[in-house]
Amino acid sequence: MHFGGEAISVSLKEIASGKSKSALAVTKKITGKFMINTSHHIGFISTRFAGTDGVSLETQKWATVLERLGHRCFYFAGECDRNSAQSQVTPEAFYRHPEIDKINQQAYSGSWTVTKEARKAHPEIAALHKDFFSMYIRPPQMTRRVNELKEYLKEQLYEFAHRFDLEILIIENAVTIPLNLPLGLAITEFIAETGFPAIAHHHDFHWERQRFQVNCVGDYLAAAFPPNLPSIRHVVINSLQAQQIASRYGLAARVIPNVMDFDSPPPASDSYAETVRKDFGIGNAEYFFLQPTRVIQRKGIEHAVELVRRLELPAKLVISHASGDEGTDYEQRVREYAHLLDVTVRFESDQVQDERGITKDGKKIYTLGDVYPYADMVTYPSSIEGFGNAFLEAVYYRRPILVNNYSIYEVDIKPKGFRAVWFDGFISTNTLKAVREVLQNPAQAHEWVEENYQLAKRYFSFTVLERRLQSILADCLGQQV
Repeated sequence: MHFGGEAISVSLKEIASGKSKSALAVTKKITGKFMINTSHHIGFISTRFAGTDGVSLETQKWATVLERLGHRCFYFAGECDRNSAQSQVTPEAFYRHPEIDKINQQAYSGSWTVTKEARKAHPEIAALHKDFFSMYIRPPQMTRRVNELKEYLKEQLYEFAHRFDLEILIIENAVTIPLNLPLGLAITEFIAETGFPAIAHHHDFHWERQRFQVNCVGDYLAAAFPPNLPSIRHVVINSLQAQQIASRYGLAARVIPNVMDFDSPPPASDSYAETVRKDFGIGNAEYFFLQPTRVIQRKGIEHAVELVRRLELPAKLVISHASGDEGTDYEQRVREYAHLLDVTVRFESDQVQDERGITKDGKKIYTLGDVYPYADMVTYPSSIEGFGNAFLEAVYYRRPILVNNYSIYEVDIKPKGFRAVWFDGFISTNTLKAVREVLQNPAQAHEWVEENYQLAKRYFSFTVLERRLQSILADCLGQQV
């Protein structure tokens, strides 16, 4: 392999210690060799770049804009559906890898079982037992395994940087939400050892999720989630996160919201998509409510079910995505709740995919872009969101929106002037009245969606992203904009 034109055939220890010429190559690369270039090799790092999760989608948007600017993008992840010639897949980087899964179960179990394991591991620990021992301690073998995986992943990161001649890193949520502790620690140490210029793109912090509040890895969280290093520029997706990262860690962060390509309107529906309503069992006289999210608790889908029931209009609710990695308990709760209220809810994740095709039983597969134009209203009743991709998608496809007044919507989206039916935590009679007015007044709905599109084009377009990325890249590389 070559890095800055110099052959690399040394161990990680030699590189990290600075005893090899390759360590000098890293420094040379960072301190000025490529500063005058307008095109750069950029390495994206995350646990996964695959599917339709928010991190993967936003990464693709950033990469699209960066490539338009002439840069080349490469990917490091545990699971990756990008071009294999531009990717390095290391299975242990995936947050659902069996080894990482086991660590997470111990780290965030909130269980006395972990504490008991820690005491049994070494008699001297058991002998020290006092009342202050709790579920906040971890087994020594877990510490050893985290360190072993960290060292291995750090070696992989060195290889990634050398293999693709990287000049800057963009870390996508891997030093934000602690779902892969060894990876976050490895990234932090790699940057500490090399001074590599990096952008940490944060989507979901651990303090925003209840499941991480009780843990036995507080030292890891303090060290790497997020890390405080001089060569890292921090980017968050909403202004509340910027306030929190400043107050908790003393770190300045730029706000770059999620975006869509509002400069390029979606193509008109073709004949393939004309059968969407029929295939989803929606009659001509029925209203089509679309819930374009995964079936997880914070999406608040029971509010959409209640809305459809209380409207007293012929309607069906279609949910486009499956439960994902968070289990099926909440999906079962939604099914039972819909049955209790006698509401028809269709779970259509098999027929809504990234690409068109045919299911195993011969049904047509549609993309979300095929489905959106046929929805009478998009429901987005989430209680917690990092930003709101589904909201932007509904605006992009010019559909009326029902939205819960979650905190980021209230602070970063609604003040821009967007027109939507919103509610504060529960469906009120005023909510029902407003929804009926939009459904039964197409002229008003058209006015709203056109106004929303123009606002989104101004605030959340690729043009906005391009300007902000140019600025932060110049800052990272010591250039003038």
